[in-house]
Amino acid sequence: MPLIVMCGYPCSGKTTRAEELKGYFEESSQRKVHIVGDKGLDVEKNSVYADSQKEKNVRASLKAEVERKVTKDDIVILDSLNYIKGYRYELFCLIKHTQTPHCLVYCLTSDEQSSLWNASREAAEQYDQEIFDALVQRFEAPDSRNRWDSPLFTILKDDTLPFEAISDALFKRKAPPPNQSTQSQPLSSVNFLYELDKITQDVLMAIFNTQKTSVPGDLIPVPGATEKVELTRSINMAELRKLRRQFISYAKMHPTENTGQIANMFVQYLNKSLH
Repeated sequence: MPLIVMCGYPCSGKTTRAEELKGYFEESSQRKVHIVGDKGLDVEKNSVYADSQKEKNVRASLKAEVERKVTKDDIVILDSLNYIKGYRYELFCLIKHTQTPHCLVYCLTSDEQSSLWNASREAAEQYDQEIFDALVQRFEAPDSRNRWDSPLFTILKDDTLPFEAISDALFKRKAPPPNQSTQSQPLSSVNFLYELDKITQDVLMAIFNTQKTSVPGDLIPVPGATEKVELTRSINMAELRKLRRQFISYAKMHPTENTGQIANMFVQYLNKSLH
């Protein structure tokens, strides 16, 4: 059943809103509601958000937990910052694959208000100010024009949640249709795995070599793709190889009959993951 993705600054009221939604849906729909969040992982948030690798691991764990809990009967609420648009896109791909609707609830606050709420918490529950400021600076606000951020419900601190509108978005709307990159298909070509391995390796080498003479902001052309890689920062080979492994694992589960699209699909995946 549906996925509700919470989004907002640190200390913007996401957990409170998630609990309100849980209470409403348990009473109105008689369905189980699972809240998946940082608290369930028992992590120290200041330590996590100070270390990019730890943060990536936490995001991956949350996504895996969402995938395990999304069923035909239950509602899942992902209560975390979800501040990276590439991560929200990954969640969108997940719900497309599982064929279930989703929506985004954006708790919109000023950084001043969230900072005050942070300061009012018990010391053990507070974000360090340096971590708080860094997360606010990195925050990528949702945009309803993006299909992965839609339908979008923006909630101010004094607003009452639009329960019925959220319910309609989840239960009266069809799930997004699967597309070439998310729909499982039988392997029609014995060369698919060979092509997948070769094409993605060629893309990696093109990026790695082009970086030597390019600067952040450049668009990198790669072999076999009409789209270009948006180079927003320097990327080392270890990170590129990790992203390649992740893409290959996904592509093996959801192979495309048109191997000519592999390069473009990989470029799209890189652009979403690197932002």
